Amino acid sequence: MAAISTVGLTKAYGDKAVLKGVDLEIPEGSVFALLGPNGAGKTTTVEILSTLIPADGGAARVAGHDVVREADAVRAAIGVTGQFSAVDNLLTAEENLMLMSDLNHLRRREGRRRAEELLRRFDLTEAARKPVTTFSGGMRRKLDLAMTLVGDPRVIFLDEPTTGLDPRSRRTMWEIIRGLAADHGVTIFLTTQYLEEADQLADRIAVLDGGRIVAEGTAEELKRIVPGGRIRVQFADAGQLDAAAALFGYATADPEALGLDIPGDNSVLTVKAVLDALDNASVRAESLVVETADLDDVFLTLTGEGAR
Repeated sequence: MAAISTVGLTKAYGDKAVLKGVDLEIPEGSVFALLGPNGAGKTTTVEILSTLIPADGGAARVAGHDVVREADAVRAAIGVTGQFSAVDNLLTAEENLMLMSDLNHLRRREGRRRAEELLRRFDLTEAARKPVTTFSGGMRRKLDLAMTLVGDPRVIFLDEPTTGLDPRSRRTMWEIIRGLAADHGVTIFLTTQYLEEADQLADRIAVLDGGRIVAEGTAEELKRIVPGGRIRVQFADAGQLDAAAALFGYATADPEALGLDIPGDNSVLTVKAVLDALDNASVRAESLVVETADLDDVFLTLTGEGAR
């Protein structure tokens, strides 16, 4: 069963069309990532699906409910963590969670039990009674997500949840997100600017550009859109680089890094041919790295100037 589905979703602000017919089908218990450049319509999509703003056209269902006719039922089934932390700096972590339990109309005992459980799950027990102003960015983000979970949502929208976090805090958030889907069956709708994040977390990825979905699939399926790969050869000096560049007229030289990017299919035969050509010309390479297409290549190819 689809946790989220949209058909022909459109939205415009004045004469600027932000969404131009977005179709999505996201299974229950999966992690879905929506990628796109700034202004592509990612946040607008989240706002429509979470009933914060209406669409101009099309239809959308979340957790089995129509986002227009059954907006209250949708709100009861979802949690939303926006780009900016929604925690109250004047309260402690425990008080923030208790506030959310009150807003979700939980009984006092149930709210306290839920708060204690979430503090343990997010490793915030020791900081439970400390004011949020003393928290690091990673701790604030974990508390923000914990507050989203107070109502035990079936679908969670995470709008760029790790923006501004250091690498360690980001990986901690990844583990939490994976656990929500794998262990608790929660459906995660993730927007992100970090392509590695989508690669690590998402079961399926869609690329949004110019208000339309320009590609969708698993990370591996999307990577296959970009043909071939490249062989990156590093040299000790500019003379060796120039000599190598003369051998491979279709390669791209990077004089500052003393590197040469040679397009290829990354097969053993291709790598051997490159090494043989260098050896026959008495060109000495310092190192060689075989690189396949990644989501960065997909993103640059499908969006913005790359797409045009």
